[in-house]
Amino acid sequence: MIDILLHRRRNDLRARFVRVEIIDNLFGEYTLLRETGAAGRQGCTRISWYANLREACLAAETLRARAQRQGYRLTRASPSLRPQA
Repeated sequence: MIDILLHRRRNDLRARFVRVEIIDNLFGEYTLLRETGAAGRQGCTRISWYANLREACLAAETLRARAQRQGYRLTRASPSLRPQA
């Protein structure tokens, strides 16, 4: 399992997140799970299937790079769900 969590905080807006996870499934394929949303609210989940781990990793890397261009930063721990002052 590969898990990437990106977090962005901009001025007075609610903190936003992007979570990317790669999971192997029962059919020998890999599932790329992408979840986006605002902290403290239900996010939007998208699922894509890939035939091998390499394709799934390339897709995850593309999502990570795009999110970082939009101002998201990689975090090691889950961001707080409470807005910070």
